[in-house]
Order: sequence, then structure tokens, then C-alpha cells
Amino acid sequence: MAPKSKRSLQDVVGKETYSVWVDMLRTLVPNGRTHRLSVVVAGMLQYALEVAESDTQEPSVAKSLIDSVETSDPDEIKSMLHDVVTRLFIDAGVTYERTAKSGEHYSIADEVCDEYIRWFDYPWD
Repeated sequence: MAPKSKRSLQDVVGKETYSVWVDMLRTLVPNGRTHRLSVVVAGMLQYALEVAESDTQEPSVAKSLIDSVETSDPDEIKSMLHDVVTRLFIDAGVTYERTAKSGEHYSIADEVCDEYIRWFDYPWD
């Protein structure tokens, strides 16, 4: 088993904001719909990107957020941010792994990354 990442969005948004996010997820995730939860958490990533300091040093969560908008490769973006998304769920004490009625396994964390990547993709533009 790979060691769990210690990288956290708290390093970017601060303890108070991060605590609110963790409390929100602790309440919302158990009975929440993935397609709604993924947008909420992708919004958290967008907020963290906006408040990230641009003069950050490598490797940091802020640097990963900033670098994520400089690439168009979805797999690269996921590799930059997936660990901080999963850390958020772990800190909230909720699981991000789910099983569909059909028996297929999927990850809310993966869906969060997909929503973050498509944040500015508007079909009407």
C-alpha cells in the first residue's frame, strides 16, 4: 500500500476555511449524490487556486494548483491534484470510493478532478 499523502488544501486556504470544508463533507458525503458533491469540491479547488500564492516553491499544493491550469492534459492534472482531493475526504472521515447499483466501482475524487478540469467548459460558448 502506498503511503498516504500529507499534502493538504489547508496549506493554501488556511485552517479555518479547511475546517469548514471538512465539516461540510463529513455531513454531505454519506448521503450525497456524486454528481453534486463533485461540483462542490471542484469549487473548493477553484477557490484554492484563486487564493494560491503565485511565488510558491516546489513541491507544494499551491504550485500544483497553479501548474494545473497551465496544462491541457487531464491525466497530468489528476496526477497533480488527486492526492489533495483524497486527503480532503480522508480528513473529513468519509469515503470517496463508491459502488454503483450495477456493481461498478468509482471514485468521487476522480469525479472531482473531472469537474475541476471542465470547470470553464460551457456547451453554449
